[in-house]
Amino acid sequence: MKELRVENLRVAVSDQEIVRGLSLHVPRGEVHALMGPNGSGKSTLAKVLAGHPDYHVTAGKVLMDGENLLELEPDERARRGLFLAFQYPSEIPGVT
Repeated sequence: MKELRVENLRVAVSDQEIVRGLSLHVPRGEVHALMGPNGSGKSTLAKVLAGHPDYHVTAGKVLMDGENLLELEPDERARRGLFLAFQYPSEIPGVT
């Protein structure tokens, strides 16, 4: 597993800020789970990390093994191993 570091992340949808100052560190080789009640932001964070176009990062850093993910398109993030997978996954274009 790669290292994931999120530093002081701020995210908006339209003009509404929905994430304020989130920081998270998952060291290389570790697996972590995000747990919380409905509406607490788990899926929102996953979509932001995957590069969903409805979410706009207004501040902060997202690094995977030191590489700035915010500079990458969603397909590039997926090629590096960061994408949303569902219980019944479909094929991800460009990823084998």
